[in-house]
Order: sequence, then structure tokens, then C-alpha cells
Amino acid sequence: MTRRLAILLGYLLQLGAQTRREEQPDMRLPSGKSQRQEILKQEHQKSLEDLSKLIATAEDLKSEMEKNDYHVLSLEALKKIEDIEKLARRIRSRMRR
Repeated sequence: MTRRLAILLGYLLQLGAQTRREEQPDMRLPSGKSQRQEILKQEHQKSLEDLSKLIATAEDLKSEMEKNDYHVLSLEALKKIEDIEKLARRIRSRMRR
């Protein structure tokens, strides 16, 4: 009885693995390129652009912080900090996909 259950469980696991692979076929664009590869390339390009924006914003924030006294934190600096957080979250979410 246990042997039959083990065989049945193995068969079901194998069947489940096959259906998961079949659910996501590699779609082709009219140009013949892989849709998944094109999406990954576009997301990579967007991440690079966001990284450039993040670096520029961080450098602006650094120069603004160096100009001001250690008591002062302007609203513009707070906005830049929020922008940095948004860009970092956006990049991280793209990387996790």
C-alpha cells in the first residue's frame, strides 16, 4: 500500500512539474525574438536609467547637505531622500522578478 502511494505521489509531483513548465511557454515576437528576453532587456535598461537618476539625486543631496549647517534639513533635501527611496524600491522590485 505504501509503495503504491509513493508511486502515485511521485507521478503527481512529476505531472505538476510538467504543467508548471508548460504554463509559461516562451512566446516569440513577430520579429522572431524571445518575448521574455526582450522584456528582460527593457527592464535592465530601465534599471540602469533609474540608477543614473539615483546617483545624480544622491550627489545633489550630498552637496546640499555639505552647504548647510548640521542643524538644517530643508524640504528639498527631504524630497530628494524620498526620491532616492522610490528609485531604490523600483530597482529592487525589478531585480526580484
